[in-house]
Amino acid sequence: MNPPNQTIGSNFIITGISSVPELQLPIFLLVLLIYIIILGGNMTIFMLSCLDHQLHTPMYFFLANLSMVDISCSTVSLHKILLNFILGDRSISYLACMIQMYFFSALTFDEFAILAVMSYDRYVAICNPLLYHIVMKQKVCIWLAVVSWISGFIIVLLPNILVSNFSCYKSQEINHFFCDIVPLLEITCDDIAILQVLTFTVVLFHLFFSFPLTFMPYIFILDTILRIPSNIARRKAFHTCSSHLTVVILLYVVLLFQYLKPGQENDLESSKLFSLFNTAAVPMLNPLIYSLKNRDVKLALRRELKRFKSSY
Repeated sequence: MNPPNQTIGSNFIITGISSVPELQLPIFLLVLLIYIIILGGNMTIFMLSCLDHQLHTPMYFFLANLSMVDISCSTVSLHKILLNFILGDRSISYLACMIQMYFFSALTFDEFAILAVMSYDRYVAICNPLLYHIVMKQKVCIWLAVVSWISGFIIVLLPNILVSNFSCYKSQEINHFFCDIVPLLEITCDDIAILQVLTFTVVLFHLFFSFPLTFMPYIFILDTILRIPSNIARRKAFHTCSSHLTVVILLYVVLLFQYLKPGQENDLESSKLFSLFNTAAVPMLNPLIYSLKNRDVKLALRRELKRFKSSY
């Protein structure tokens, strides 16, 4: 074991996805392509939700917020891979590392919160359609979005403060492609017992709060759908929430495999792959899932393209 040699104010070294020199260019090109697709797909969803009047509904308002969270989370986590290759510098300052860790963890919880709000929106739309426009008023939607964005930054504040107060580290190298809390805990020489208890408490809070708020509405939604006599109406009702349910299941499955694993060295390597899938593949797939399975989005895209062509 190396002696503690990392002090506050020094730089960390980000090892990246792979240390093999021959793989650096392919990894850079792959991440760059994925990031461009993430920006293009999510910005398209966001712009359509803002520009097309037929998409000015609570469902697409929250979908636009989800797109912005995906863009922000991917930018925070993936930009270091791109900069490392372009600048040839794998170092990151202590302050930049703490900021990156805080924003990534906060935005991750923001995504869970927005997905939970979207579940509630689908519940009201399907189970109480006559009250939908009364319950999901514009002011209510704005407040739900604001609370969703703020909640993540509040929930992760204390754990990140504790991490930022670590006094020494066994190594300067962070075995990851960005500053995440798990690899930082692996190299600190401080006592992390309090932080582990706090982190466990935050996870429990999420399991008993965000998780039920996301999935419980679907129990009532499925019960309502199954009681619809018409097969056509039943399929239409399920179609309105199938995209969201697909995204939720995909995200939770990835995070389940990523974090519910023992902290061994080989598990840290596999954890990087799950992190890459979570921060790159999931935000890339979200716009595809919503657009390919959503007739309104495809029609809105056609309308905006026609409007753009007619203006020239």
